[in-house]
Amino acid sequence: MIRIIRDFIDRLFLQIFKGRKDLKIGLYGPPNGGKSTLANRICNDWLGEEMSTVSKIPHETREVKVKEKVTVRSKGKEVTFNLVDTPGIATKIDYEDFLKKGLNVKEAKKRAKEATKGVIEAIKWLDDMDVVVVVLDSTENPYSQVNITIVGNLVARKIPVVIVANKIDKKRSGIKKVEAAFPQYDVVGISALKGRNMEEFYESLFNMVR
Repeated sequence: MIRIIRDFIDRLFLQIFKGRKDLKIGLYGPPNGGKSTLANRICNDWLGEEMSTVSKIPHETREVKVKEKVTVRSKGKEVTFNLVDTPGIATKIDYEDFLKKGLNVKEAKKRAKEATKGVIEAIKWLDDMDVVVVVLDSTENPYSQVNITIVGNLVARKIPVVIVANKIDKKRSGIKKVEAAFPQYDVVGISALKGRNMEEFYESLFNMVR
């Protein structure tokens, strides 16, 4: 009887999400964690096209971007959603940081202003998200104020979360550190750039929306 009830609930949730036309999955995280690279990987895998511009300079994505009707299939399952790529969340944005990346003063100040606006926009969009994928650079320290703030906001809003430890192709990658920082979540290690372990990532999405 318990199994019958559980199967019924699973089917019910699947019908609810499958019937929704505006299911939104958002990519959130600090700058240069690989959100836009992951967005491009997902869109290339399932649409044959890219979604976002990628750069080594922080805050390349400075406004929310949406790719509608992305259909992912895995192991006989299917889900269609709107993919939302958001600007990197930062607690401080200083134009001088962009000067160090080679931008001139005018460009640096413009980017800093746009990046600040983008952070505000990204936070506002949180209330529209059905699932959030937190994309972290697995070569960086996960115990940052930004990461803790992002996850804390998701917990407060009771939004389902998938945590991605990106850049596992790098020698300094440390998935265990990410797992230790957020033990309440399953952490999926991927390389969005190389396309490594994407099948496990897609499976984790199905687990969140079923």
